[in-house]
Amino acid sequence: MFEPTGKETASMLWNQWWILTCQLRSACARTRTFLWMSLCLAGMTVRKDLLGVTSIVRALGLEPACYDRLLDLFHSSALNLDKLTCAWCALVFRLDPGILRVNGRPVLVGDGIKVAKAGRKMPGVKKLHQQSESNNKAEYIFGHSCQAVAVLTQALSSVFALPLACRIHEGTVFSNRDQRTLLDKMILLLDSLALTQPFYFVADAYYASGKVGRGLLARSNHLVTRVKSNSVAFFPATPPPPNRPRRRGRPAKYGKKIKLATLLKDADRLQQAPSPVYGEKGVTLQFRTADLLWRPVGILVRFVVVLHPQRGAILLMCTDLTLSPLDVIRIYGLRFKIEVSFKQALHVIGAYAYHFWMAAMTPLRRVRGNQHLHRKSEDYRNAVRRKIAAYHRHIQLGLIAQGLLQILSATQPKMVWRSFGSWIRTIRPGLAPSEQVVAVALRNTLPEFLAAAAKTSILVKFIRYRLDLSRTEGTSLAA
Repeated sequence: MFEPTGKETASMLWNQWWILTCQLRSACARTRTFLWMSLCLAGMTVRKDLLGVTSIVRALGLEPACYDRLLDLFHSSALNLDKLTCAWCALVFRLDPGILRVNGRPVLVGDGIKVAKAGRKMPGVKKLHQQSESNNKAEYIFGHSCQAVAVLTQALSSVFALPLACRIHEGTVFSNRDQRTLLDKMILLLDSLALTQPFYFVADAYYASGKVGRGLLARSNHLVTRVKSNSVAFFPATPPPPNRPRRRGRPAKYGKKIKLATLLKDADRLQQAPSPVYGEKGVTLQFRTADLLWRPVGILVRFVVVLHPQRGAILLMCTDLTLSPLDVIRIYGLRFKIEVSFKQALHVIGAYAYHFWMAAMTPLRRVRGNQHLHRKSEDYRNAVRRKIAAYHRHIQLGLIAQGLLQILSATQPKMVWRSFGSWIRTIRPGLAPSEQVVAVALRNTLPEFLAAAAKTSILVKFIRYRLDLSRTEGTSLAA
């Protein structure tokens, strides 16, 4: 059987990366913009430190003038953010790298992330409260509040939350008539993905609201979430006897109110089953299902109350009455995968490691909340919009770089391990390589790729022409 050599493996791995990246060409107005975008994705993938744009220049051994060109890329309207997001989502669902589907629907997960930022001249920075049980996080920080959406994918026996989009949803108010909340903006973010197939959206208890439920149901999507321990629901109203004369007014819709936590008190009606939660073995759950009216959406929804031997009582809700209770438990148990995705985006890719200041901005006070800009000039508001769009481009490119690593992990695991060239303790058969492992494999094989594909790839020519041969990084890649 033919086994590729080291240089051939390097070219194959990077060629797969380049084939995927080329499918994002439609988001760029010009070929040169696309090449700078591809260079930025490559730099985010292989860099060893997360010191902003500087680390991209250093990782690829580029000339110092490339620093300003990369800043121009993030601020340029030639890279259309909406088209980039739609092209990325279309690529993911067209390629389908093991997308997790339940009842034929993909499973999307969403959550918020708060990123600390120290700049007093960065639009959107505000004082934020962090609700976390970790003692490593400060209770209050200054930074950007974002909301993100990812799709669950399976790679061997691993599950990834492959990021699709993320936006800054707090910090700036351009009009006092804008009454949209974070829940409204999450629905708008989901709509902006332009997905052509209905999906399940899994989120924590913050998103268990009528706005999210109605917004999803309007497009034939469904919500799977956790509800608070004091939540209530209603039985359907008992229809009147047929011989009773009809009374004035609308017929009753809601019947008796019930506290959902009381469903666990009747032990005789609890069912038992092995835990379907990811990573749990030898655990038996007790659960009960009830289809009740939920007033925020005004329709019957499925409640699944779970009694976990270690975690205690958990109350789940799904707007799809055809979804089995064990599937509700299973896909909600995968919600934490977006937290793992956030960790990789922060510490491996550096998707949120931007430091773009706005020189003309009025410095922020340390106790300030949202920036109300309705009294500022139109030029000032446009400058703020331009800067926030630069943040969004940086974040979206970082998420795409992370998603490309996950796709390579799912589709080319053997090639990744052959190119890894190092050792980690957690290598186990059946588990897909992590984003860190794929990034190391691409970093190790980048010099061979630049040497082998110099005559065929326009990106290689673009990078080699801009190498700084007076620095170690440039000479090592040009060899």
